Amino acid sequence: MRRTAAVVPAALVLAFVLALSGCGNEGTMSGGSSSGSGSGRMDMQEAAERSDAMLDAVLKAVDPDLQWAHGPTTTRACGVTRRRAVMTVVSADRRQTFLDRAEAFWRDSDYRIKAVNKDEVFPAVYAVTEAGFGVSVSFRGKGQAFLEADSPCAKESKVAPPTAEPNGPAYEGVYPLPRPNVRSDFWS
Repeated sequence: MRRTAAVVPAALVLAFVLALSGCGNEGTMSGGSSSGSGSGRMDMQEAAERSDAMLDAVLKAVDPDLQWAHGPTTTRACGVTRRRAVMTVVSADRRQTFLDRAEAFWRDSDYRIKAVNKDEVFPAVYAVTEAGFGVSVSFRGKGQAFLEADSPCAKESKVAPPTAEPNGPAYEGVYPLPRPNVRSDFWS
């Protein structure tokens, strides 16, 4: 396989993530469940809560623990993206271990792996659930890891902030989030 440039333009990454989310494709909702929405289609708050649960689960599955903080929530016409930023320094030598553990968890949870980027500087793993949620772990600038969950299309509704407490500083109102600043005997 031919290796492409190490830096992937942000627009290309966004297009890939939106394609994973299934926005505009009602067929991706067939595996989803609804919490009392008579139409069988979840609303954006329900989608955000399911996204949070997926991010919580993968972070719990990665051992040893990593410190994380909430990233920004974004909404679009038909879906929600929740984010987590890893505040633990993950050395270049441990990045693949982190990605492998996330990928193994997703495979064990019956997620379909859509793509694996083996780039030495910006590696990533992208998966999709049967219900059409796109999830990813990617390493970006200064080696910081980010987790994202993109919902499939959902009924428009207000979206509350995430309720899960970060296992470190919350950085509420801080944007952009600081670079990783927590050392770990294993990860760093």
